[in-house]
Amino acid sequence: MRRSKKDWEKDTYARSVSKQPERKERFVTHSEIPLEPLYTPEDLAGFSYEKELGYPGEFPFTRGVYGSMYRSRLWTMRQYAGFGTAEETNARFHYLLHQGQTGLSVAFDLPTQTGLDSDHVLAEGEVGRVGVAIDSLRDMEVLFRGIDLSRVSTSMTINATAAILYSMYLALAEKQGVPPEKIRGTVQNDILKEYIARGTYIYPPEPSIRLVVDLIEYSIQHTPRWNPISISGYHIREAGANAVQEVAFTFGDARAYLEAMTSRELPLSHICRRISFFFSAHNHFFEEIAKFRCARRLWARILKDEYHIEDPRALLLRFHTQTAGSTLTYQQPEVNLIRVAFQALSAVLGGTQSLHTNAFDEALGLPSEKSALLALRTQQVLAYETGVADVIDPLGGSYFLESLTNEIEEGVCSYLREIDNMGGMLTAIETQFVQKEILKTAYEYQRALEKKTITLVGVNMFQSEEEEFHPFQPRPQAEDEQKEKLRELRRSRDNRKVTATLRTIREKAREPSTNLIPYILDAVRNLATVGEISDTLRDVFGEFEDHGFL
Repeated sequence: MRRSKKDWEKDTYARSVSKQPERKERFVTHSEIPLEPLYTPEDLAGFSYEKELGYPGEFPFTRGVYGSMYRSRLWTMRQYAGFGTAEETNARFHYLLHQGQTGLSVAFDLPTQTGLDSDHVLAEGEVGRVGVAIDSLRDMEVLFRGIDLSRVSTSMTINATAAILYSMYLALAEKQGVPPEKIRGTVQNDILKEYIARGTYIYPPEPSIRLVVDLIEYSIQHTPRWNPISISGYHIREAGANAVQEVAFTFGDARAYLEAMTSRELPLSHICRRISFFFSAHNHFFEEIAKFRCARRLWARILKDEYHIEDPRALLLRFHTQTAGSTLTYQQPEVNLIRVAFQALSAVLGGTQSLHTNAFDEALGLPSEKSALLALRTQQVLAYETGVADVIDPLGGSYFLESLTNEIEEGVCSYLREIDNMGGMLTAIETQFVQKEILKTAYEYQRALEKKTITLVGVNMFQSEEEEFHPFQPRPQAEDEQKEKLRELRRSRDNRKVTATLRTIREKAREPSTNLIPYILDAVRNLATVGEISDTLRDVFGEFEDHGFL
């Protein structure tokens, strides 16, 4: 094989290139992995089917976490939605569910994410802009009006205030008469990536991780069908990381959470059954498929080799995928439909458990009802018309794909060893190693765009006259309406009970070994607001200040 390939390279391939030179000097993935012109069995020398691939639903899970994958059940079609007031987002939820969406995914506005009530001076101009404004349990009731929590799976993209929004969801289930053991869904609750990439943190890392673990511990005991953490590589990728860095830094964060749970003597084998992940589907089609397969295999090996977990159910890397918002362009926005379709296809071929497809107009503003529907229809065409869900891991065994999967794993492991050598992920974040690596990659990508060594259609090549486009905008009155709701809430609730519950949270927060979720749950039942609870914790924990790159 080696000899015949060399003969092909010297004769047939060289003759072809001499007549028609190759299109560019270097063929590489977005992670700078060199690409050979052709892959053969020689590129998989020493490859073991049993060790590297195996079978779906069996270790090392390269080919899928479940035995029958999409032949039994399609991925959850979970469109991310939220804007303006709870009433407006509730209407969008009902619209998407009526159109065939199979799971809800809540986008919260920045004040809610950062623990500010809608009438806070720092919330001015941001209320309901990039997500729905939720101040109290009353808003949560409106958000899910007419939606039975026992029949729907809900994902909430919330981190610094995850404990509060999770408690509100529990309190709402109580009011609906739904037992906590029946609610299904996920709360992101991944604070470390906020320090790395996203910035919606409140408290310093140590108390923030305490809240993360408090939620995990409480959820495992009381909401066994709920995923209490979704460790996110998506936002790391959106900040400029490549595919290798996305997996490496996500797993670095995941190991830090596992260590925190170990120090609290929580049962990792049991908890790992409810941990999920969140990844991006970017533009390099085959690299993304290989990335998903690599992540599934490597996570199982990490849990087995480093944490001595043997339970097969605990070794499963279950993940949600979102198509890459950072790849969407303001120029020629309709072209984003094609980008999203191919990114979604890579996620499905990579074996995702749930999927969000971005709307084509998200580079200009919030998705309109029409563009959100087109994004959902993209998934439905993939699921029901293309046949890609009919065979498990249809690209498995490809010389190219398996070689690329191995290359990505090697790069991820190299990063993880480097992080270990510097003392772990918290040290890597505190010394800004992770942030600088992402910044360097983002800078190099931008330079490549400017030099046109990579192509972005409509941006640095194939430009055309821009048509006027009017993006969807939330109603400007939504902020005033939300503030009026808050004034009414504070007039009508029992403020003595609110004060008492906040005092208890303050006292318990000073006890490091006390789980705060029961006390936060009591506060939201009594209509304490997101801002009031967050301010109470600020009094005890302080606030994190980012001083930029040192």
